[in-house]
Amino acid sequence: MPELRFQIEKAEPQRFTVAPTLLFKLRITNGVPDEVIHSVALRCQIQLEVTRRQYTAEDQAKLRDLFGETERWGQTLKTMLWTHASVVASAFKDTTVVDVPVPCTFDFNVAATKYFHGIGDGDVPLNFLFSGTVFYADRNGALQVCPIPWDKEARFRLPVQAWHDMMDIYYPNSAWLCLHRDIFERLYQYKVARGIPTWEQMFENMVPSIVPRKEEAIKR
Repeated sequence: MPELRFQIEKAEPQRFTVAPTLLFKLRITNGVPDEVIHSVALRCQIQLEVTRRQYTAEDQAKLRDLFGETERWGQTLKTMLWTHASVVASAFKDTTVVDVPVPCTFDFNVAATKYFHGIGDGDVPLNFLFSGTVFYADRNGALQVCPIPWDKEARFRLPVQAWHDMMDIYYPNSAWLCLHRDIFERLYQYKVARGIPTWEQMFENMVPSIVPRKEEAIKR
């Protein structure tokens, strides 16, 4: 029976896809020498282990929308489910590397987006929890099937810059803001009534009195 081990070797943005996607390079190693693995149907649950890193004062300010005031982080800072992914590994002996694609969103109503955006640098501790099915050949060459034990997992520290680079590829110098339709209609009427040509200029007219530009804040 196969004795599979899993290791995430690196992550990088995938270009030219419909949605922003991170590719995780997953190495699968079988502890039974020379055993023929026909395929592995693999499912991954990916968790953000947010308690396994330090946060700067700037990080804490940006993450306040997600975790609240820092005095409450002892209760609110907990491991979060990020997403699920699946992949099929083709036939191999001993070891193989497969790409695990993980689609990402830039929707700031999603907690994971708030978290990645709120971290300035460093890395994000991830934990991949695996399940699925292994198809392999026994000593006589007969096809066998067995489940992947639920205790199989792999930790990986994702450089947060990889997430920022991915979003810069798909949304250069941009961000998405999701609004209720009635709020959008009111903003649209405001924009049209004042003859403002772009949304950026409209928000520039509304926001400076509340939040100064970064360069203005630096001057102060």
